[in-house]
Amino acid sequence: MTTKKTPAEEGGKKGRLLLVEDEKPLSHALKLKLTNAGFDVTHIDNGEEALAVASEQQFDLILLDIIMPKMDGFNMLAMLKEKGKSANQKIIVLSSLGQQQDIERAKTLGASDYLVKTHYPIATIIDKINTILGQ
Repeated sequence: MTTKKTPAEEGGKKGRLLLVEDEKPLSHALKLKLTNAGFDVTHIDNGEEALAVASEQQFDLILLDIIMPKMDGFNMLAMLKEKGKSANQKIIVLSSLGQQQDIERAKTLGASDYLVKTHYPIATIIDKINTILGQ
């Protein structure tokens, strides 16, 4: 009986992630840890460019900040929904905003989950990504 190997075990990647985060120290740490965990990570630091890339390319998951230059995460979620992308796109909002109304708004706009940056270490964020992607 053969055991199914994960893409990482077969020398591949676990999935394509779009990291949308403008805070340089956090984005650098996340990209490094996610890459080391076996993900193919594209990093963009503003919502406008991220929307364009997300509309042109396929990602297994988008890790999205809310407060960003050029276009905030709520507007990006709304635009993805208008383009018919957020219905099937897995999106984790990772924000410093933690009020219930922000969480509900993001989920209404299509977010799969919502994490407050200061409440979760990177290892837990990676675990969440793995869970949402079924790994």
